[in-house]
Amino acid sequence: MPEPGTPLRRTLLRRTPLRQRLLRQRPRTSLRTFTSLSPLLRLLVLTQLAFNVGFFAVLPFLAEHLGTAIGMAGWLVGLVLGLRTFSQQGLFVVGGALADRYGVRPVVLAGCAVRIAGFGWLGYAEATWAVIGAVLLIGFAAALFSPAVESEVARQAVCREEAGEGPRTHVLALFTVAGQAGAFIGPFIGALLLAVDFRTVCLAGAAVFVLVLAGHAWLLPQRIPGRARIRTGGGLRRLARNRRFLALCCAYGAYLLAYNQLYQLLPVEVERAAGSQAPLAWLFALSALLVVTAQLPVTRWAGDRLDLRRSMTAGLLLISAGFAVVAAARPAAWTGTVGLLPVAGYVVLLTLGQMLVAPAARAWVPDLAENGRLGLYTGALSSISGLMVLLGSAATGTLLDTDLPPAVPWLALAAIPATAIALLPRPPDTKAGPQPHP
Repeated sequence: MPEPGTPLRRTLLRRTPLRQRLLRQRPRTSLRTFTSLSPLLRLLVLTQLAFNVGFFAVLPFLAEHLGTAIGMAGWLVGLVLGLRTFSQQGLFVVGGALADRYGVRPVVLAGCAVRIAGFGWLGYAEATWAVIGAVLLIGFAAALFSPAVESEVARQAVCREEAGEGPRTHVLALFTVAGQAGAFIGPFIGALLLAVDFRTVCLAGAAVFVLVLAGHAWLLPQRIPGRARIRTGGGLRRLARNRRFLALCCAYGAYLLAYNQLYQLLPVEVERAAGSQAPLAWLFALSALLVVTAQLPVTRWAGDRLDLRRSMTAGLLLISAGFAVVAAARPAAWTGTVGLLPVAGYVVLLTLGQMLVAPAARAWVPDLAENGRLGLYTGALSSISGLMVLLGSAATGTLLDTDLPPAVPWLALAAIPATAIALLPRPPDTKAGPQPHP
């Protein structure tokens, strides 16, 4: 085990035989990478797939339901969406700390139970307070199970890297692929069920998590070898003094705010261009299909050419360019198929940026985290970025309700990820793939 305070990557890179074995690894397809994983990692990857099937069956249609069926103002829709994200991302630090303290299994099972209750409540909620309560439950559920699963995937990926079985970024990229496969399937299920009503969509999402709960109660181990439970305090104080980690959190928050516009800004533009939200499911499918087919090749390409900071920089620039494409086209007010081309370009660029940013950020966290507190740091990454999304979503909703030129919200969102590049930390050892130690 590395000595306290030593980044895991730096320790691994000092082991020359390991480094040579990793550099000789042949590229793998998604299926080959998946079958090479341990049973626990395969379960956790499939967990991410199931989580997103249930989640994305509901979420893409929430903004339209709030605005049309319930009649909320634009700023209130933005606030509700921001609260959902904040109750999820913002409280990840709680779920991560609980996973460090009690282990993965009880936190995951509790999160699934809370998600079932939240989806069921949302299906019947009509008053504003009831909608807010339901989305807070939905978000808090993910704040429980997601950091527990993500931190364990990261820990297992580092152990796998240490054993010479491949770079950690390949496992984390496959985890992203599984999530996007769920994001691909979920909206189609939701779109089909939306022909009945939104309540049916919510109950179907709850049913998915009933199955997930039952499966994990049966398959998830009571104790995971090598995972030590932390009983002492002081972790938050040390985290708050970790400037490099906080800088990474802020840059990741800019990415997450941009990604959240798939649920806030994109539906508005699709409705304007097409006269309905029917194309929305296809745009989500396009994004998911890109990740499923291209994530691992992009990760291998980045690992060969870019360190973690440069990978995130390139991703943030692509995301900024996506918003700029719509901003440039918006004054023409195109409609129909032509009007959907700019938003399709936005989705493609945003997705390519995500493929570079998300695995790099997750791979960076173990190097910056305090030993034994990977759950806390994984949760804090999302909590700090979730606060940024809460503030940014409300501000975006306000921009949509004003009489400013229609390109302004897109220009404002284009500036945020580009500016966030300056926040990225500059540590000396941050290669996306294993590299010779200088």
